[in-house]
Amino acid sequence: MKIGLWAGVLITAAATASGAAFAQDSKGKKSGGGGKSVTVPLRTQNKSGESGTAKLTPMGDKTKVEVSLKGTPKGVAQPAHIHEGSCAQLDPKPKYPLSNVVNGKSTSEVPVKMDELLGGNMAVNVHKSGDDIKTYVACGDLKARQSKSKSKS
Repeated sequence: MKIGLWAGVLITAAATASGAAFAQDSKGKKSGGGGKSVTVPLRTQNKSGESGTAKLTPMGDKTKVEVSLKGTPKGVAQPAHIHEGSCAQLDPKPKYPLSNVVNGKSTSEVPVKMDELLGGNMAVNVHKSGDDIKTYVACGDLKARQSKSKSKS
């Protein structure tokens, strides 16, 4: 009788554990759109002391962009965009707006495939504030080679 009870407990525990693993896999596939995320370094500009990353995740015909910065001013909304060009020579007109970075964080969806963002000449850019939009505080170039470094060979 005790053996049957223990077998039931073990089967239930195994089913629960595999169900939890399945839930994680399903969630990852749904949010990732079946592709791998790419992390782009955002480097300090204009001696701001702000740096971090932009994580791009494919979502079918869209891309999720998560900006994470250190050294940001508390409570200040910092506009962020994807611009054509590079950090060294940025087109001042934004191509795709991103949600403002507040307390170092921003999450957005842009209406373009990740491959198009990485295949073009574009950069993620963060501005000092809405009042000081001309001062760039952090920037990262979007390059296809970054996605290749993340893929399996």
